Amino acid sequence: MASDMQLFSVASLLRRGQALDQLSTGLTLLGALYGLGQFLLASVSLVGLVLSVSLVALGLVEKYLALRVAFDADLFQRVADAPASLDHSTQALDQALSSLGLQPADRGGRPWHERSQGALGLLRRQALLLATQVLILLSVILASPWLAFAG
Repeated sequence: MASDMQLFSVASLLRRGQALDQLSTGLTLLGALYGLGQFLLASVSLVGLVLSVSLVALGLVEKYLALRVAFDADLFQRVADAPASLDHSTQALDQALSSLGLQPADRGGRPWHERSQGALGLLRRQALLLATQVLILLSVILASPWLAFAG
């Protein structure tokens, strides 16, 4: 059974997803501006558009994961705030998620360790999407022809 400190720790880790989301939002907007800037400068390149669309698409998927991670962080925090009635909180949570259509009824009753691993897996995927966005941006910077003039 999960302890209240484990639940608090998972909730705290999941709240770090907000910082990842903020950075990804900036990169997504930068990708959108990069794509639109090509049309304004009348020098549209297929590679530039693909990179721009990639940044934006990855950013949108990351935003979806960020919403799920934030939701999980709130749920873990709520359950951790009432550790004396963990079994009751677990049953109430499962019932609420099932009635809202957010969880199949047969997924209820899972141990908190399994729930923690699933939630932290979402956080890892969110970080992976952000890292991919950063790599795409770095490839654009390093492959840009103006870089030769800077050095």
